[in-house]
Amino acid sequence: MQQETHFTLAPATRVPRIWTGLWQLSSSAWGSAPAQRVRDAMASYVARGYTAFADHSGPAEDFFGQFIKNLPEAARPFGAVKWAVVHPMEITFNVVEAAIDERRARMQTPRLDLLQLFWQDYQDRSYFTALRHLLQLRSMGKIRSIGLCNFDTRRTDEICTVSGPGAIVSNQVQFSIVDVRPLHGMCDICERHDIKVLAYGTLCGGFLTDQWLGKAEPELYSSGLTPSQRKYLDVILKAWGTWELFQVLLRALRDIADRHEGVSIANVAVRWVLEHPFVGAVIIGMTAASPVSRLGLTDHADENKKVFGFALTERDKAEIEAVLRQSRSATMIMTIGDCGAEFRR
Repeated sequence: MQQETHFTLAPATRVPRIWTGLWQLSSSAWGSAPAQRVRDAMASYVARGYTAFADHSGPAEDFFGQFIKNLPEAARPFGAVKWAVVHPMEITFNVVEAAIDERRARMQTPRLDLLQLFWQDYQDRSYFTALRHLLQLRSMGKIRSIGLCNFDTRRTDEICTVSGPGAIVSNQVQFSIVDVRPLHGMCDICERHDIKVLAYGTLCGGFLTDQWLGKAEPELYSSGLTPSQRKYLDVILKAWGTWELFQVLLRALRDIADRHEGVSIANVAVRWVLEHPFVGAVIIGMTAASPVSRLGLTDHADENKKVFGFALTERDKAEIEAVLRQSRSATMIMTIGDCGAEFRR
């Protein structure tokens, strides 16, 4: 069975359903590797069909720019970049244009493929002004598409309503078998406004993999955990359930994987997310499947392709749901808050 490997993000923009996340380039806490090795890893991903990269910020923008600068335009991968407004500022056209021009320069491209806006303070509704200026910059050819990042359901609906059809193409939010908050409203908004979720956290920092099946609960501040793993372990233990129940989930996913022959727990976890119609793509960091998969040292790109070779059966979905009913996943929308609330506490 061959599943759809690409989707239409915007008119004339077909992109893969698995994107490579580059957030590990933001800090040495993820490990380090020579710049050339990072660029070689990016080239390897592109050669195998993973032609979309996301979560560019800081050094990741520079790495991406260095990688694509000598490529012919037709061979350049898709790049999604963020503009995060975390402190109050006067939002003028010049301010917004300067932010976009900085990212264009660092990524060495005349036009940003996807500019994703993150806005820290909802009380400051200047995000409407920022979006109006971004739309003007889109009309000037400096941006191809505009998306949101970690906006909640209410604001996503407001923005899409005010901005009109086609203005916003996506919202990047956390979504996994563990964190199902997008099922409580965001999915309906996506359908209403014809936008897609770009899902991150799909593997919970690597916890939703075979590596953790049968393992003892790790210490939250263990030096062996990545920053993402500390974040998701905290979610698993404090908001979702217990480590014991998480092991039950991993066992169920392993049993499902065995029935489909040759696939992994990670494949099943990603497939579960992708089978939701409102999801356009999942963003998987280079580090997610293995603790040694850091900045090009090793990777799991070949394994990810197996996601498109099977589909979950009704039995598979029922077994996953049976475990989730024992967890607190349904109440995380209240305990943590709507999509992106964890960044606004």
